[in-house]
Amino acid sequence: FSLTGKEALTHFPSLGTSTNSAQGKAHMKQCDLLKLSRKQKRLCRREPGLAETLRDAIRLGIMECQFQFRSERWNCSLEGRTSLLKRGFKETAFLYAVSSAALTHSLARACSAGRMERCTCDDSPDLENRKAWQWGVCGDNLKYSTKFLKKFLGQKRIGKDLRAKVDIHNTNVGIKAVKNGLKTTCKCHGVSGSCAVRTCWKQLSPFHEVGRLLKLRYDDAVKVFSTTNDAVGHSELASPQRHSHSTKHHASPRATDLVYVEDSPSFCRPSKYSLGTAGRTCSREGNCDSMCCGRGYNTQSRLVTFSCHCQVQWCCYVECQQCMQEEVVYSCKQ
Repeated sequence: FSLTGKEALTHFPSLGTSTNSAQGKAHMKQCDLLKLSRKQKRLCRREPGLAETLRDAIRLGIMECQFQFRSERWNCSLEGRTSLLKRGFKETAFLYAVSSAALTHSLARACSAGRMERCTCDDSPDLENRKAWQWGVCGDNLKYSTKFLKKFLGQKRIGKDLRAKVDIHNTNVGIKAVKNGLKTTCKCHGVSGSCAVRTCWKQLSPFHEVGRLLKLRYDDAVKVFSTTNDAVGHSELASPQRHSHSTKHHASPRATDLVYVEDSPSFCRPSKYSLGTAGRTCSREGNCDSMCCGRGYNTQSRLVTFSCHCQVQWCCYVECQQCMQEEVVYSCKQ
């Protein structure tokens, strides 16, 4: 399961409020529309609400990826994504991480929102959660989400397959990034706003925060290779030790590091991995030199219309004037 993007934007039939039989058939159809393995499709069919959640997760991951890379040469476009996922670039590492993070986040939220039949609120067996339920508050169920996700992805220890190890590692980095953003939120109950009774529950951070963290992980991604651990007798991921000038000493990447195995292309020119940067808008003071790859950029002026001098009118609407201003746009040359 990863962000290919092709099936993600397919229009799904609505479940509506028809009979249970019709709802079941619609759910089955949603599962068939997604690009899943045979085992994943079987799990999808057994979990009413999962297909809808998978679709939401794919869209969430794509939107966040494109937001985080909006100013980079590779802008996380859907074009070339299938070819990119076959390689071991830094960009591939980010795609695997943001895919698993989006699915973890969406599953946990779907449970607490009542969109999944087999899970509900955060079911951690502590007093705080029971108090939260009494006040009608539903914590995000990250425990169920991560447990189900590992079953859905079918993670196994792969013998000597370096690429498989890398993909699993980056998938787990995404899951850990969501866990990192789990916060305890509290609400007071009492007369005149006093805090006579306080209810606390677990709540996930907005997904933008997860995306920002994964982008930082991408910026510091670690190149790895496979090495044999003589003590346990199987291969492990290894990287040159940080802050060491010796190539003889190697260290395992940290559990929070995004890892990759081959250097990325420049993404400057059209290729099977991207459309290149020609025509992309850029910031003259910021990233034009980098994004345009030394080809230079075009400057164009245009008039932009926007609402201005807005006033609130009695009782219920806002009245605005239309203003125009000149805007300068910079775009990379061919």
